[in-house]
Amino acid sequence: MTATAARALPRRRSIPRDIYATGVGKKYVMAVTGMIGIGFVIAHMIGNLKMYLGPITEGDERVYDIDVYGEFLRAILVPILPAGFALWGLRAVLVAAVALHIHAAWGLSRMNRNARSVKYLSSRDYQVASFASRTMRWSGIIVGLFIVWHLADLTWGVVTPGHVPGGAYYNIDRSLSRWPVAALYIVANLALGLHLFHGTWSLFQSMGWNNPHFNRWRRNLAVVVAAAVTCGNVSFPIAVLAGVVEYDPSAVTEPIEDSTT
Repeated sequence: MTATAARALPRRRSIPRDIYATGVGKKYVMAVTGMIGIGFVIAHMIGNLKMYLGPITEGDERVYDIDVYGEFLRAILVPILPAGFALWGLRAVLVAAVALHIHAAWGLSRMNRNARSVKYLSSRDYQVASFASRTMRWSGIIVGLFIVWHLADLTWGVVTPGHVPGGAYYNIDRSLSRWPVAALYIVANLALGLHLFHGTWSLFQSMGWNNPHFNRWRRNLAVVVAAAVTCGNVSFPIAVLAGVVEYDPSAVTEPIEDSTT
């Protein structure tokens, strides 16, 4: 083969890229990244439940338990790594998983649209489809935008007046005591529940684990995951608005001063 002919041949992609270029490959990526996301939101919700434990005695000090939890997360793998490095590494994995999940979903949508050269001549029959599956795209968009807001609100503090780094309990009370923000959190978590329900159900099918004998078990698992995460997360803004969760400077050893007054 001449050098000119060799240059004319298309460059071969790597095996992972070849697999990802197929519909099956994209479904596998969506399933794996979906499992990462499901694991994160469950762990995140369980950790945030510490908000209800209020102040605890830590050594000679009184501190809010969720603040101790936040410090624990920042101290993962210390002193092997500097404080916060492992936490940001976990966040980077999550961001990469979300990006791949969105890209795979977009790619599958394009493949499906291109494969259907003729549009449906009659209205589609949604009898066997659930509301969660039909709204999967929109619930995903809502959740994606909410993640950006959530980071800006409670991680970076750029949209919460008086945000204090490390003061998780204080920041949650400051943020969710605002009605518009509390309503945003409730709506976003209802969308997250819909997304989790269909995502948990469909990931088994994407991975090839869809034996009809386990369909009832899959549905029950999807209901439990979606209901637990939704109820847990929606309870936080409701608890703040109801005064069940309220920062009390007299309850801790080193109170946070309101920097907005």
